[in-house]
Amino acid sequence: MQDRLDRLRERMRLTGTDLVAVGPTSHMRWLAGVDPHGDERMVLLLVSQTHAGFLMPALNQASVRQMTDLPFVAWSDDDGPLAALRDLLDLCGLPRSPKVALDEAMRADFALPLLTALGNPEWRFCHDTVGHLRARKDTDEIVALTASARLNDRAVKAAFAALRPGMTEGDVAHIIHDHYAAHGARPEFTIVAFGPNGAFPHHHTGDTHLTEDCAVLIDSGCRLGGYPSDMTRCAWFGASPSERFQSVASIVERAVAAGLAAAQPGAVARDVDKAARDVIEAEGFGAHFLHRTGHGLGIDVHEPPWITATSETLLDTGMVFSIEPGIYLDGDFGLRLEDIVVVDQDGARPLSDLPLTPLILPPG
Repeated sequence: MQDRLDRLRERMRLTGTDLVAVGPTSHMRWLAGVDPHGDERMVLLLVSQTHAGFLMPALNQASVRQMTDLPFVAWSDDDGPLAALRDLLDLCGLPRSPKVALDEAMRADFALPLLTALGNPEWRFCHDTVGHLRARKDTDEIVALTASARLNDRAVKAAFAALRPGMTEGDVAHIIHDHYAAHGARPEFTIVAFGPNGAFPHHHTGDTHLTEDCAVLIDSGCRLGGYPSDMTRCAWFGASPSERFQSVASIVERAVAAGLAAAQPGAVARDVDKAARDVIEAEGFGAHFLHRTGHGLGIDVHEPPWITATSETLLDTGMVFSIEPGIYLDGDFGLRLEDIVVVDQDGARPLSDLPLTPLILPPG
């Protein structure tokens, strides 16, 4: 954690930032290893060049002290947080008109009193400070993300192997969740979509029953050791897939490969999106690719970098993100294939080792 604080202060120096203020969000977990009880009581971590410390409700300070050695300025329910906040700001040794990087995910009723106490300073979000650092994973983070991905592989593989006629989407999700629990993880999210439900990119897993000659989409992730996974695979439940399914599967596989090839250090994120999208548009399905090509993954399932048609982010070693093109055909099926990749000096490497090619699963 001291290394992360040191690197943050260097980013603050490079970006002309006097104060970084984060709430009880994933920024705080990444920066200080602290995940305090979250409610309406104001919790802040303030970092300047000379001080790093917490504004902490007295109610929670004993439990949070187990997570960090950083100093607290505590406040009680009887007194409220504002006097303690002013004391913490005094400790930070700020200039008269500080430049502040503000946690974009903190509560508004934490952020606005802070800005008022600072005299309405020049501020921006944390994208070029904490966000910049979080987007470049260190070795330990990549190890943790890989372990989560490999467990997710095994859970999804077990779910496909268990498919039987009459099962509901919810039954399949339970198989996945039980596998997570048996290996020390918890579900982060699970989408199981049978047949036409796969045409909804964010389908809510429900009571639809599995029948023969049906497309199956599973998009799932667990959290293991504090880090999540995210992966999508598809299958055909039946003896012989339709020609349309086979054709669409081939197109989406080629789109993933194109995105993977484009994801090189120094490339622009929008070019990864374009590489995958061009494959699908060339086959006449451009209108059926309904979303961006990818999103970053770290402590959060969705975090920068964003792999979109407009993103100017330069890809760098250590960045981790999804490549997940899809084609969604109303009333028939949807087919999305997703890998999480890490950028290294040689390009982009998938964290999953589960094959992309959709499975053919004859009943019985």
